[in-house]
Amino acid sequence: MAAIEIEGLTKRFGDVRAVDGLDLRVEDGEIFGFLGPNGAGKSTTIDILLDFIRPTDGSVRVLGHDAQADGRAVRRRTGVLPDAYHVYDRLTGRQHLEFVRELKGVDEDLSALLERVRIADAADRKAGGYSKGMRQRLVLAMALTGDPDLLVLDEPSTGLDPNGAREMREIIREENSRGTTVFFSSHVMEQVEAVCDRVAIIDRGQLVAVDTIDGLRDSTETGETLFVYVADHSEAVVEQVASLDGVGSVSIDGDRLRVTVDGVSKFAVLHAIDADVSPVQDFSVVESSLEDLFGRYTNDEQEVRT
Repeated sequence: MAAIEIEGLTKRFGDVRAVDGLDLRVEDGEIFGFLGPNGAGKSTTIDILLDFIRPTDGSVRVLGHDAQADGRAVRRRTGVLPDAYHVYDRLTGRQHLEFVRELKGVDEDLSALLERVRIADAADRKAGGYSKGMRQRLVLAMALTGDPDLLVLDEPSTGLDPNGAREMREIIREENSRGTTVFFSSHVMEQVEAVCDRVAIIDRGQLVAVDTIDGLRDSTETGETLFVYVADHSEAVVEQVASLDGVGSVSIDGDRLRVTVDGVSKFAVLHAIDADVSPVQDFSVVESSLEDLFGRYTNDEQEVRT
């Protein structure tokens, strides 16, 4: 079953198309990354999922419900960690959760929930004394109250130090292992790459890619880069290597060649260099990071639209 189904979603604000014919499907149980540059339409899409704003055209189903006709049912089964959140400095962490528990009308073991987000030892301290990471985890605990089926995280690692970011990743994985689908929007590519099963990239309101990260690597020439050490790395050698089957590009990088592989295995390219150009002394392989792939798909010159 799909946790989120979006078909032909369009949202216009005057002459501006914030979202333009978006089709997207998120499967039940996934950790799904939703990426795009500023102004790409991510926040608008999330607001439509939660029925905070209405679409101009298209349909959105969340957990089997029409997001606009049954917005209350969607929100009842969805936990949200928004990008812009607020805690009350004079209330304790436990009091925040007591308020949410009463608001949602659920029976929740608050001590267990505070343990899950790693702030049980600060449960009865006022939130005004919490660190940035503790506040983030408190708001996450509020989102998790009532055991939601879908967790929507909008920039959950913004402002966190490396330890705080790691803790957030661990909590996300744990919640997903409990059966929660996670829809995860972030600019922190390392975070997305570390936890997501699949990612979608949108640009100017349109979907430009959706796949696993390995799938995105395989679909672009930036998938793998070989750094090859040869005795002779002159311009003449560069030209010879560039003419080999499966070589996308070649350049001199210090005392080695930087070779992108396109359409064949890296070992085939290495063998061809060694046999036909110059003996290979050593090599290393670097996979493109999600940040590299993101840049590829959202570059101004990118023409592919799916």
